[in-house]
Amino acid sequence: MTPEELQEARLNPEFLGFLEEKEAAALKSSSISELYEVLDSLLILDLDENRIHKVYSEILKVSFDKIEDRLKDEKKLSLDDDDIYFVRSFYEHAIEKWSLENYDGAKELFFILSQIVEDEKFVDAINIHLLACAQNKDMDTFYDKDVEHLNEVEEEKYAYFILDFKFDVKEYLDTNLSLVQEQYEKLKHLLN
Repeated sequence: MTPEELQEARLNPEFLGFLEEKEAAALKSSSISELYEVLDSLLILDLDENRIHKVYSEILKVSFDKIEDRLKDEKKLSLDDDDIYFVRSFYEHAIEKWSLENYDGAKELFFILSQIVEDEKFVDAINIHLLACAQNKDMDTFYDKDVEHLNEVEEEKYAYFILDFKFDVKEYLDTNLSLVQEQYEKLKHLLN
C-alpha cells in the first residue's frame, strides 16, 4: 500500500467499521489466523496501541494454550496451516524478550521452539538464536553481525523468521554442538 492508500484506509469509516467487526469476531472465536489478520491490519495502519495489545495478548494466550496441548500430546508443529501462526507468535514473543535483553526468557522460548517444530531449516536457525542468547549477545549486534539481509525468502512460510546468516549454518552448529547440547541439558526441564 502507498502512504496515500494507508491514510485513506485510516480515515475510511466503512473500512474501520469492518475492521472493528472483524476484530470482535476474531477475539470471540480465538481463531489464530483471523487474529493475525486483524493484528497485521492494525499494525500496518498504525492504529490504536491498546487494540493492538489486546489482539496480541489474545494471540499469545491462544498460542500458548495450543503449544501446551501439543507438548502434552508430544505432537510437533509444522510451518503449515494454523501451526505457522502458533510458531510465529512464540517466535515473536522470544524476539521481544531478547530485544529487552531478557536472555534467559528468550532462550527458554527458543529451546521450546527447537523441540516442538518439525522443520530442519527453522530448528537450525532457532539453535543459532539460542546460542546467541546463551552468550548474552544483544539482538542488534546479532542482527548486524550474523544475519544475512540480502537473501530473498525462498518460501513464504519462512518470511516471519530470521533464517539466513553470514556463515554456513551446518558448519556453525557442528562447531558449537557441545554448547547447543549444554543448553539443551540446562533447559530440558521445560518440557516436563
